[in-house]
Amino acid sequence: MNIIAALHSPKVFRPLFKDLSTWHAWEVYLRALFGLGLEDEKDLALLKACTGLDEVPAPPARESFVICGRRSGKSFMSAVIASYLAGFKDWRPYLGPGEKGWIFIVAVDKQQAAVIKNYIGGIFHGNPSLEAMIQQETKECLELRNAVNITVKTCSFRSIRGYTVLCAILEEMAFWRSEDTGANPDKEVLAAIRPALATVPGSFLIGISTPYSRQGILWDQFREHWGKPGGPLVWRAPSRVMNPTISEKTVSAALAADPQAAKAEWEAEWRDDVSAFMPLEMIEAVVAPGRYELPRIEGADYHAFCDPSGGRQDSMTLAIAHKDEAAGRVVLDVLREARPPFTPESVVAEFSGLLRSFGVSTIRADRYAGEWMTAAFRNHGISFEASELTAAEIYINFLPLVANGSVELLDIKRLTAQLTGLERRARSGGRDIVDHYPGGHDDLAVAAAGAAVLCQAPAGAGFMWLGGDSDDDEPGIEISSLEELPAAMLKHRRGGF
Repeated sequence: MNIIAALHSPKVFRPLFKDLSTWHAWEVYLRALFGLGLEDEKDLALLKACTGLDEVPAPPARESFVICGRRSGKSFMSAVIASYLAGFKDWRPYLGPGEKGWIFIVAVDKQQAAVIKNYIGGIFHGNPSLEAMIQQETKECLELRNAVNITVKTCSFRSIRGYTVLCAILEEMAFWRSEDTGANPDKEVLAAIRPALATVPGSFLIGISTPYSRQGILWDQFREHWGKPGGPLVWRAPSRVMNPTISEKTVSAALAADPQAAKAEWEAEWRDDVSAFMPLEMIEAVVAPGRYELPRIEGADYHAFCDPSGGRQDSMTLAIAHKDEAAGRVVLDVLREARPPFTPESVVAEFSGLLRSFGVSTIRADRYAGEWMTAAFRNHGISFEASELTAAEIYINFLPLVANGSVELLDIKRLTAQLTGLERRARSGGRDIVDHYPGGHDDLAVAAAGAAVLCQAPAGAGFMWLGGDSDDDEPGIEISSLEELPAAMLKHRRGGF
C-alpha cells in the first residue's frame, strides 16, 4: 500500500482527517516525495507553484526540504510520513541480525520533537493494526515489533551517530542553535545523518521548517535546488495554501502589525531584515584561550555591569572589566552567572562581595531593572544605576571593540555562544535592533558588552559612541543605523580589523 492509498484508507489514516480536501496540498507534496503520479492539471499547477518543477521527480528524491508558514500542518504531516514508513514498509532486508532501524525526529530540544512523537503515538494507538505492532513505548521512543524504532533527538551531531537511520525528520531546522557556539548546527547534524542513511535503500531525509534568515542549510537548499530537477525536492508554500482553514483575517492582521515577521511566519518568505550581528571568527579572535577569570590589579579602574533577574527564568549575570591603557585594550576580568532557579537576595549579596573585592562601588544595569534591585544592592553598600543605553545600543557600541581587536574576552563558551547568537534586525525609521535569536538568551553577552563599553566610553557618552580613548582629540561619532557602521569603523579603527 503506497502512502496515498493509506491516506485515503478508512482503516489507516483517513479517520485522522475531518476533511481530507483541506489537506490537498499536502497530498500533492506526498505524491511528489514518493514519486507517485498526479491526478489532474490542478495538481500539476500546485506542484509547479510550490517546487518550480514541471513534473513529479523521477526517481523519487531521497532528500526533501519543506518550507511552509506556521499552522500549516508541518508537524502532523511529519508524523504521518514517519508512521507510514515505520508501519507499512519492510526494512528488514536491509538490517542485520538483531539490528534496529531508526526513524529520527530531530528538533532544537526534546520537548519540541515530542510534539511529533505524540502525534505518532496517537496515530498508532488510534489504529488497532498499528497498535498491535508496538512492543514498548517510552516518553522518547516507540519500539515496534518489526525492528523499527521511532525516537526524538536533539539537534546535536553527537546524539545521532552510530545508528542505522531509515528516515530523519529535521523539525524547524531554521531555528536550531548550538549551546556551544550559538550557531545553527545544521551542517554538523546533516554530516552525521547522511552516512547513516546511505546504506539503506529508500531512506529519507526531510527538513521541515518555517523560514527565517537567509543563512544555514535550509536557505542553501532553497537557493540551490528550488525549481531544479535532479536534486533534493524543495517545497515552499504559504500557510493558507497548505492549510486553507487558517483565517485570511488572521494573516492580514499579522502582515499589518509586522510585515517582515508575518511574511516569514505566514507567507513562507525568507526574512531579509535579519542577519548575524557578529561572526564566530571575529569573536574567537578576541577570546584569550584558557583564561576564565583574572585577579584584581592594583591601580586599575574597574567598571561593572549587571543583567538582573528575578531568579525564575533568566540568569542573573555580572561582568567586571578594566581598560589596559598600555595595551590600548579593554579587558574582561570577571563574568559570573547565577542560573535559575535562585534566590535574588543571595545572588546580590554574592555579587556585592565580589564588587567590593575589585574596589567597585557603583554598578550599571539594564535600564529596565526594577527598583527592588536598586534597594538590594544599596543594602550591601553598592550604588545601582540604570544604563542610559538599551541592550541594542550597548551591542552596537561593543561591536567596534570586537572588530578592531580592542577587547580581550574570557574563554567562556556560553558567552561566545550568546554573542554569536545575536542578530541584527532592521526596523523602519533607520534604527536597527540587536537581540538574541528567538528562544535564545543573552544574559552573559549583555553584561560583558556593557562592562566593556563602560570602560571605553568617555564620561557622558550617549547613543552609539564609536570613538577611541576618552582623551582623544576626536571624540567619536553617532550613527543612526548599522548601515553606517562600516564607514564609521574605518574612520576610527586602529591597525585594521
